[in-house]
Amino acid sequence: MPAPSSRTFTRRSLLGVIGVGATLATVGLPGTASAEDHTTTDQDVRPRCATFNIHHGAGVDGVLDLERVARVIEAQNLDVVGLQEVDRFWARSGFVDQPQWLAQRLGMYCVFGANLDLDPDGDGQPRRQYGTVILSRTRILTWSNTPLPRSEGREQRGLLSALVHSGRAPFEFLNTHLDHTGPAERLPQCEAILDILGPRPRRTIIVGDLNCKPGTEEYGLLTSELDDAWTEAGHGDGFTYPAPIPDGRLDYVLSSRDARPSDVEVLYAEPMASDHLPVRATYRFR
Repeated sequence: MPAPSSRTFTRRSLLGVIGVGATLATVGLPGTASAEDHTTTDQDVRPRCATFNIHHGAGVDGVLDLERVARVIEAQNLDVVGLQEVDRFWARSGFVDQPQWLAQRLGMYCVFGANLDLDPDGDGQPRRQYGTVILSRTRILTWSNTPLPRSEGREQRGLLSALVHSGRAPFEFLNTHLDHTGPAERLPQCEAILDILGPRPRRTIIVGDLNCKPGTEEYGLLTSELDDAWTEAGHGDGFTYPAPIPDGRLDYVLSSRDARPSDVEVLYAEPMASDHLPVRATYRFR
């Protein structure tokens, strides 16, 4: 697996840029001038964030429909969202460059962490890639994708990080998708995430499909350093999987201690769009 990279972009240079190795970036320009200022009108920035495992656009009804995913994001007027299970150029998803499609459809900046980079799915097709995406209404100043620990033969997972423009001071937004097989795989991944964040992180929001429930050892490890938006401000059980009738909480919005969540909600508007339901939270940095 090639080493991860980190690059800085302007609005112009972001369009259509593709990096090499474990990470790449694409972007759709914001649709209106006001979009750039959505989180920057006040000194007290309050980003509206979400996480959504999109199952490469395939719904629980067996229908491949990326437009349903776009409608969920669009309806919430989000400032930044982390997506998991995103394809580029797979036969199962119609050979669509899903990060680019979503960025252009929503008019948002976008970076993509390709945790898998595989041989083409058909003659004359580009290489298949699969991983996580960050979509942002405002500029992404820098970004990187870091491979997480894995055992031999296990799927590569990563931590995608973006420094998001937001008025007087940017904030760090991270997105991950942990291994699904068990705590023996996830615990080293959680430890690596905390090492990357460093002691006492500030102005940091991390989202993702953690593939573990509250009360597990890996959840406890992460929340020893980070706050869980649902336990801070959510109501009810917060179940997100499996859609449309979930019975467990696998999808999380976490933050550094200086971030205060509100308006935390599991989103049910398009329950057939994926096998996971998205979670939204609005933050205020202290």
